[in-house]
Amino acid sequence: MAFDFDLFVIGAGSGGVRAARFAAGFGARVAVAESRYLGGTCVNVGCVPKKLLVYGAHYSEDFEQAHGFGWSAAQPAFDWPTLIANKNREIERLNGIYRNLLVNSGVTLLEGHARIVDPHKVEINGKTYSAGHILVATGGWPQVPDIPGKEHAITSNEAFFLKDLPRRVLVVGGGYIAVEFASIFNGMGAQTVQSYRGPLFLRGFDQAVREHLRDELVKKGIDLRFNTEVARIDKQADGSLAATLKDGSVIETDCVFYATGRRPMLDNLGLENTGVKLKKDGFIEVDDEYRTAEPSILAIGDVIGRVPLTPVALAEGMAVARRLFRPEEYRKVDYKLIPTAVFSLPNIGTVGMTTEEAREAGHEVKLFESRFRPMKLTLTESQEKTLMKLIVDAKTDRVLGVHMVGPEAGEIVQGLAVALKAGATKQVFDETIGIHPTAAEEFVTLRTPVAQ
Repeated sequence: MAFDFDLFVIGAGSGGVRAARFAAGFGARVAVAESRYLGGTCVNVGCVPKKLLVYGAHYSEDFEQAHGFGWSAAQPAFDWPTLIANKNREIERLNGIYRNLLVNSGVTLLEGHARIVDPHKVEINGKTYSAGHILVATGGWPQVPDIPGKEHAITSNEAFFLKDLPRRVLVVGGGYIAVEFASIFNGMGAQTVQSYRGPLFLRGFDQAVREHLRDELVKKGIDLRFNTEVARIDKQADGSLAATLKDGSVIETDCVFYATGRRPMLDNLGLENTGVKLKKDGFIEVDDEYRTAEPSILAIGDVIGRVPLTPVALAEGMAVARRLFRPEEYRKVDYKLIPTAVFSLPNIGTVGMTTEEAREAGHEVKLFESRFRPMKLTLTESQEKTLMKLIVDAKTDRVLGVHMVGPEAGEIVQGLAVALKAGATKQVFDETIGIHPTAAEEFVTLRTPVAQ
């Protein structure tokens, strides 16, 4: 059977664009359909604009700390609309880059909502196209729990386009997005409360990291409320909001920001016209080569619910393109030792096992930790401390995990992820000469294990 395309990609986010570009580069006839914005969540309402806002939020600390280095100036004023306008301009530029990447690689770009008609056909803008393979890469979407007044809450989608900075903000949630936006709003000058239903945020991270960040955020003035849940949100006569917690207490605020989870974006996608199966949590079920139960349909990225990180979606997209159209170069994605960062203030960088994971896996561990005030802060009044931690297998000396809370943690841990991937031992770390004076050198000068 002759098809219009060898590969039809639904979704022009990170994973979809990567798969499409490289498949086209391998000689395949490729189409991409996108109904919203080029670049997906990461470029438009995720990683990129979030990091820009984090940079903006940190300036409040930079201005304050500059006094210790002899700089004096009038009290700086922050203008939220200026930041948002500049952010929007940068995102528009990136949208254009994504468009050029696709078009210049020979991909047919179709803008509109695509719906799967059958295992080999997709309908978009009233026209049906056939394809040998269909790749679903539609990403995720934030969701707010079904509570009274949920319509008064916003998510990260709306936060990036707020006309004004709220004077008071309640951030609900305990994952990456929640702690990052709590830091953003607080750094911009908003009175910030973060509420989380569990005893401590960032579930799945190393316990020492979670506790250290908690303490640092409290120092910075964020009001952390653990073991709390919002029961309802009411709009007041003056336009403000009242968030009533399940214990009956009320938080008066001007903005309720929810970051309590994301769902796969499968709305009106037409999966019911295929044999594609969903898991209990609603994500698409795939095998280790991203094939669904329908042989011609594949899925990658946030819709499969594995590791919801942009670089992982990129790797999955590359794997699909290679397996289908350049099999001699194909290799499976390795989900072990994936480094990640949380751009809270201070940042978190981590790769490898947590202490808890290492012990559960049966390792006899040695723990090396250092907590110190960064050199940059020694001439200031800031009492922020950095945490660095190594987890080592006592029997093999192999480094199982690296964790950091502090400035530029993501930048530092990215390099160390290469070392862990190469199987570095603690002896290798010890024999590596540090760069002085830096914070990073602490990772190669840790000598004495801490108490277990």
